[in-house]
Amino acid sequence: MSRRIALAVAAGVVVLGGAGAFALAYAGEQPPVVSNSAARYTAPAGDRDGSLSFVTDVTAPSGVKSVKVLAWPANSPFAKKGLTAKDMAAVESAACEPSGAHAVRCTYSAGVGEADAKSSPRGVWHVAVLATAKDGTTTLNTEAADFMVR
Repeated sequence: MSRRIALAVAAGVVVLGGAGAFALAYAGEQPPVVSNSAARYTAPAGDRDGSLSFVTDVTAPSGVKSVKVLAWPANSPFAKKGLTAKDMAAVESAACEPSGAHAVRCTYSAGVGEADAKSSPRGVWHVAVLATAKDGTTTLNTEAADFMVR
């Protein structure tokens, strides 16, 4: 092998190695992906409490650190000013279980008593999700799922 060919091969290995390292670093900085979200609301009836159930899948290359969930009425102040990650800081977390490489399936459930149901605005409600990856990147989906309160 000539000296030029050896140098060209060595330079190619360095370039490819650098591109691979960049691709791995870039993959680690991608924000979480929220998908397959669904909400179900059941109103209280008779002596039985109602409930809100929410499920979603979250994937992040660095792993998922936390998933926070907030149900909010479509006609609330959030609809005008927009819901932010700061608004989500103090809300409840979903329970998450591993469902694959770097993926979790998260569920959130809340009871709805008669008094809560009577005082809740009627109409469309949204479920917001704030997903935080282990590398600190976040994704806020303010309308991950919808449900109706009648």
